[in-house]
Amino acid sequence: MSRFPGVDFLDLDTQLTDEERLVRDTVRAFVDDRVLPIIEDCHREARCPIELVPEMAELNLFGATIDEYGLPGLGNVAYGLIMQELERGDSGLRSFVSVQSALVMYPIYAFGSKEQKDRWIPALASGEAIGCFGLTEPDFGSNPGGMRTKARRDGNEWVLNGSKQWITNGTIADVAVVWAHTDDGVRGFLVEKGTPGFTSSDQHGKFSLRASITSELGFQDCRIPAENLLPKTEGLKNALMCLNQARYGIAWGGLGSAMATYQCALDYSKERLQFGGQPIACHQLVQEKLVWMVSEISKGQALVLQLGRLKDAGKVKHHQISLGKRNNVWVARESAKLARDILGANGIVDDFPVIRHMLNIESVFTYEGTHDIHGLVIGEKITGIPAFNPPERPQRKASKPAAAVTAGESS
Repeated sequence: MSRFPGVDFLDLDTQLTDEERLVRDTVRAFVDDRVLPIIEDCHREARCPIELVPEMAELNLFGATIDEYGLPGLGNVAYGLIMQELERGDSGLRSFVSVQSALVMYPIYAFGSKEQKDRWIPALASGEAIGCFGLTEPDFGSNPGGMRTKARRDGNEWVLNGSKQWITNGTIADVAVVWAHTDDGVRGFLVEKGTPGFTSSDQHGKFSLRASITSELGFQDCRIPAENLLPKTEGLKNALMCLNQARYGIAWGGLGSAMATYQCALDYSKERLQFGGQPIACHQLVQEKLVWMVSEISKGQALVLQLGRLKDAGKVKHHQISLGKRNNVWVARESAKLARDILGANGIVDDFPVIRHMLNIESVFTYEGTHDIHGLVIGEKITGIPAFNPPERPQRKASKPAAAVTAGESS
């Protein structure tokens, strides 16, 4: 299999450090050599490629930005490039690493006790343990503050009741980072596999992220030791801090998906002959699609590079990360549609990666904040007006009888 050549229309490679390029090229080779040869079978079989976990651990892909416990302490641009290359392989694989790193290791490292960190960070980094993150519930996705899962203190234990839905790695996780309402607000807890009252089951019938495990978690009078509370969690803001880490990685990952479908469409257009033996790449309509794709990918690359530099400087804001996630996943979604168009009938078969990426990106478009919700985050920043739950305004008196209000008029 030939090496992926990369997509770098703006010569942004010159803006990367030697370490960042080395990290990217190492993960790029791993994806080319180890992921792409098996991923279509995994997609067909709805099977997570768990066999790759030891190799990813050997490459220090889990918790790569942590600089303790023998981990490399990479900068955020290098971390983003890891996410980009993994999602070029498959969104499900990037989700696995993203959850392990940003949603499990990060909260334990940032909010956990020394004992919790000493126990779990090395195990998660080595792949000996797998984690999951329980925030979303069957009835609460975009509004996590409405969660119904509750935890109450009972002596030296906490008792959890509730459920979580759409949880990556839920049924294979050794530890779940679970968020619940308490008398002191929302807190985070570590719930270990096998704890009485803790159940998990897989979500079946997925047409998206088929190479990823998606689960539901249940807690029925689930008792955990008091020391399993993440002691530095002080409210929903801590859960959202975790999501910010994941959304940053997704902003890079979306570009990986877009790069995969763009490169596939470009190669196909130069090889597919029609109308007198000419490659379809010579036609203006095809070139326009390819130009749109490379233009938006290039702008997205500049966007995440700046986000990474801001993050390394400790200056990035959540609304800026919302812009990155919103824009780049949209670019990936549109690129998959255009690539499928260029490939024609071949765009719907898994001899090519386009339809798999198209299906996967539908999940990425929704999770970690939908396109519309991130739009509201950005809208609040630029207007100063939150539109999630706008305050009730006093109704003004109607200037004419209700019966006289016609279509096209507002009341």
